[in-house]
Amino acid sequence: MSNRSASQKLPSQDLRNLDHAGPSKLGWAAAGVFTHMTNKITNLLLVLAVGGLTFTGSAAAQTSTSTSGAGPGVVDPGHPRVNEVNQREQNQQNRIANGVKNGKLTPQQTSNLEKREASVENREKKDMAEHNGHLTKAEQRGINRQQNRISRSIYKDKHEQK
Repeated sequence: MSNRSASQKLPSQDLRNLDHAGPSKLGWAAAGVFTHMTNKITNLLLVLAVGGLTFTGSAAAQTSTSTSGAGPGVVDPGHPRVNEVNQREQNQQNRIANGVKNGKLTPQQTSNLEKREASVENREKKDMAEHNGHLTKAEQRGINRQQNRISRSIYKDKHEQK
């Protein structure tokens, strides 16, 4: 048992009860420090909460936009599969134009080839619109198969004996 009276409490016992003590128990000077510290902690927590929400909001905004800026129906000039398909289309258009210029392709052959090329371009546009201006590997393979068939037709039509 302790020989200390209620008025002779240890200082550590007084400190344990600071959070429950009001201004009347602590005295005005200690109450002012206590209130000041409480306000500082509250302000710090508020700043951290607002900062965290701001950071989370900016991170969410960055992930919701595409990296290239390309949207539906917009060509992404930096996308390698789209560039490869477009270059191949251009090469085949040049081959058809050379066949017409040299007289190796008839108007009927030219019309047929142009319709098939337009079909490939429409497929590419549709596929790109579904994936924000990009082509998937599977879509590129399908377009390549179509372009291979058209390429063989261009060769055969240009080299046929009329």
